[in-house]
Amino acid sequence: MDQGSAAIAARMNRLPLTPTLRRVIVTVGLALFFDMFEIFMSGVLGAVLAEEYQLGRTEVSAVMASVFVGMFIGVLAMGRLAHRLGRRRALLLAVAVYTVFSALGAVGDEVWMVVGARFLAGLGIGPVLPLADAYLGDLLPSRSRGRYTAWAYTIAFTGVPAVGLLARWLEPMDPLGLAGWRWLFLTGAAGGLSVLLLRHRLVESPRWLASVGRTAEAEAVLARLEAESGDRAGPSAAARPAGTEVAPDRRPAAVVRTRLSPVHRRRVAMLAVFHLLQAFGGYGFGTMAPLVLADKGYSIVNSLLFSAVTFVGYPLGSLLSVPLMERVERKHLIVATSLAMAGSGLLFGFARGEPMIIISGLCFTAVTNVFSNAYHVYQAEIFPTAARVSAVSWTYSLSRLTTAAMPFIMVPFLAAHGPGALFAGVALTLIAIAVNIGVLGPTTNGLALEEMNEALARPPAGTRLGVPGAPGDGKGDGKRVRDPR
Repeated sequence: MDQGSAAIAARMNRLPLTPTLRRVIVTVGLALFFDMFEIFMSGVLGAVLAEEYQLGRTEVSAVMASVFVGMFIGVLAMGRLAHRLGRRRALLLAVAVYTVFSALGAVGDEVWMVVGARFLAGLGIGPVLPLADAYLGDLLPSRSRGRYTAWAYTIAFTGVPAVGLLARWLEPMDPLGLAGWRWLFLTGAAGGLSVLLLRHRLVESPRWLASVGRTAEAEAVLARLEAESGDRAGPSAAARPAGTEVAPDRRPAAVVRTRLSPVHRRRVAMLAVFHLLQAFGGYGFGTMAPLVLADKGYSIVNSLLFSAVTFVGYPLGSLLSVPLMERVERKHLIVATSLAMAGSGLLFGFARGEPMIIISGLCFTAVTNVFSNAYHVYQAEIFPTAARVSAVSWTYSLSRLTTAAMPFIMVPFLAAHGPGALFAGVALTLIAIAVNIGVLGPTTNGLALEEMNEALARPPAGTRLGVPGAPGDGKGDGKRVRDPR
C-alpha cells in the first residue's frame, strides 16, 4: 500500500457514521432485500410449479437449481469486472441484470422458459451479496463495521418472510389474470428497479479508488464524507503529486498473484471449504423447507404458510446479531451458530407436531442469520483492498455451485430417506464448518482492514508471514489476528 492509500484508509477509519453512509447502508440493504427475495423464491417455485405442471423430481430440481447455476457464473464474471468498474457500478449492474430477467420470468408460458429466465436472473443475483460485503467493508469504519453491516442485512432478510407470506397469499389467486407465482417475479423486478432509481445515494469506495490509482477521486469522495462529519482533514499530505502516480496492474489474476501473501492464500482455501459446505445449511433449509413440509403430509398452501412463519426467524436473527457483532469475536460467533444450526435443524427434520415444526424452524432460521451476518462481514475483512472482491467472489461462487447441485442431491435424498436423515446430513456439514473456521480462521473484531491485510501483502525480507514487523514470533497477522499454522 502506498502512502497516499494508507492515509486515505486512516481517514476512513476515523469517520463516524455520516448521513451519506447511512443512505448507503439503507440502499444496499434494499438491494439485498430483493436479492434475498429472488434467492428464496426458488423453494416456493419448486413446490408450486411441481403441483401446477405435474413435475417430476428431476424437473423440480432443474427449476430450483437454474438460478444457482446462473449465480455461480455471475459471481465469477462480476468478480473480474468489479475490480475494473468499481464497487458501486458493479453492484448496480448486477441489480439491473436480475431486474430485467426476473420480469421476463413472469411471462414464461413453459417450464423451460421459467428455468431459462431464472438462470439469466441468477447472473445478476449471484454477485450482489459478495459485492455488498466488499462495498460495506470498504466504506464503514473499523470500530462499527460489523454492527452496521448487520443492519443492512437485517433489512435484507425481511425479504425472506416477505416471499413466503406473499407466496402464501398469492398462490390461490390470479390477480389481473396472472397466476400468483408470476407476481412474485414481477415483485422482484419492481424492487430491483427501485434500487436503480436510488443509485444517486451510493458513493464509490475511496479505498478502491486509491487502490487503482484514482487518488483525486478518492480524495473528493472522502472530503465530502469528512465535511458531513465535521472532520476536515484535507488531502493526504502523503499523497503523490498529480502526474506521478503509477497505474497498477488491474487484471484480477495479477492482483491475486501479487497482493495475496501465503497467509491470504490459506484464507482463500479456508473460505473455499466454508462456502462449499455452508450452502447446505442456510440455503438448504430455505429452499427445501416447503418440500420437507409437503413430505410430512401438509398441503402446498399449509406448507407455504408454515414456511412463511418460520422464515420470520431470518430478520429476527439478523436483528439479534446487531449487538453481538462487535461484542463477540466473529470467528467464534460463526463456530457457535453453525453448531446451533445443526441442533435446531435436526429438531426440525424429526419434528411431527405443528408447534415443534414452527419452534424448531424459527430457531433454525434465527440462528442462521446470526451465522450469515457474521460470515458476510468476516469474509470481506480478511483480504486486502485490491484483491477483496476477487477473493470473496471466487470463494463465494463455490457456494452457488453447491447450491445448484443441492436440489439434485437433496430432493432425491428426501424422497428416499425422509426429513430426519436429510437434516442429519445437513448437521454434519455444519459441524465441519465449525471445525474449519475454528481451526483455521483469524480473529478480526475491531481491527482496521489495513492492520489485518496490507502488511501481509509484501512482508519485509526476513519477516515471518502473518506478523507485521515482528519476525519469527509466530503470533499471527497482527496484535489480535492469528492464523494457525
